[in-house]
Amino acid sequence: MDTPEESPETEYIDRISIPSALVNRAFGESLKKMSSPSPSSEAAVEVVVKLDWRESMPHPDERVEYELWTNSNDECGARCDEQMEFVRGFRGHAQIMERGGYALFTPHYITWYCAPDPEQDFGEGYEGKDVVVENLRQLCVHRVANETGRPWAWWDYVMDYKIRCSMKEKKYSKGCAEDVVKALGENEIHGLSLDKVLECMGDPEADTDNAVLAKEQEDQIGRGSRGDVTILPTLVINNVQYRGKLERTAVLKAVCAGFKEGTEPRVCLSNDIETNECLHRNGGCWRDEKTNVTACKDTFRGRVCECPVVNGVQYEGDGCWARQVYGGQRRLLDTALTGCRCPPGFQGDGHKCEANSMSRFGWFITILVVSCVAGVGIAGYVFYKYRLRSYMDSEIMAIMSQYMPLDSQNNENQPLRQHDSEA
Repeated sequence: MDTPEESPETEYIDRISIPSALVNRAFGESLKKMSSPSPSSEAAVEVVVKLDWRESMPHPDERVEYELWTNSNDECGARCDEQMEFVRGFRGHAQIMERGGYALFTPHYITWYCAPDPEQDFGEGYEGKDVVVENLRQLCVHRVANETGRPWAWWDYVMDYKIRCSMKEKKYSKGCAEDVVKALGENEIHGLSLDKVLECMGDPEADTDNAVLAKEQEDQIGRGSRGDVTILPTLVINNVQYRGKLERTAVLKAVCAGFKEGTEPRVCLSNDIETNECLHRNGGCWRDEKTNVTACKDTFRGRVCECPVVNGVQYEGDGCWARQVYGGQRRLLDTALTGCRCPPGFQGDGHKCEANSMSRFGWFITILVVSCVAGVGIAGYVFYKYRLRSYMDSEIMAIMSQYMPLDSQNNENQPLRQHDSEA
């Protein structure tokens, strides 16, 4: 275990600024080959290598599980100051992610039922036993808060305890700690119960194994890809030990790297954490210039092309082309999930699709054929109506001729009537 004490060598650690990285032989030989002068030029070729640590962090799903192995001692020199500064700076980010269900945080405390004397003086001041008891209390605070669905209360307790019950002010005591728990218990946001915390702790003076501390000893043993926890402080993210500076921004980047791409919270997408790749050429994704609707979605690792939902309208497709269909609703065409291609009959450059010449000729032929068919149909219908009317007229004339004599027939019949009268 790395004892939490200040030594003269610690001041030189921050002065180390020489970057270094280990690579395998094959990759090293390829770098040497690429940087060697070409036959046509004697000058060496500059090779730019980018080191991206984001993919080194496992990111299986939309929730990150991480744990911090720490200590309640605040008089152990630079190590303790570093831990408290981290808790102060990272508390807001941690609570946001826990409240939103994005992260599962678990605090741990390295212990073997003892702890180094804070002042390195067994004759005065606090004892290592006092540190162990407070470690136990902080573990139980997190357990009780987790049972009530408010695990983020641990951060507030640790911060308040640091302010109100520091060793420097000689207030590192049981009474001060219980006052902090009571104060947080009166707040409905935290809802801590002092009775439950004491029940979880048990009797620290009892000559029996403490279940909570025994669990901490068991968790210190490495499993799988995670090694034994022997250094204080230690941060473990997605069961992988974090190797880096215990600083707010650096740790937040490491935690954000543990999210599955596209599921990270907004706190991971701020300008001081990552670069928004959608700002440059829209990330290569589709974009409607008129409505400024884009399929580019910024992520911590880069960007993805994903169909958005705008004003209740779900865009569909591969994020590279759109048109007006279905009553003016705007929808993307072509349901391919990969690549950026245009529908049949269209061509584009990856940003927009335009109808090609063959498509225009096809539409012209289609319209011409439809027009001809419609013209023939209309002409046939007019001819049919004309023939039907002529036939009906002839039938009516035939029927009328049987009942109504014509004028010529009356003149022919008139002499017969005159002869009859003379007789």
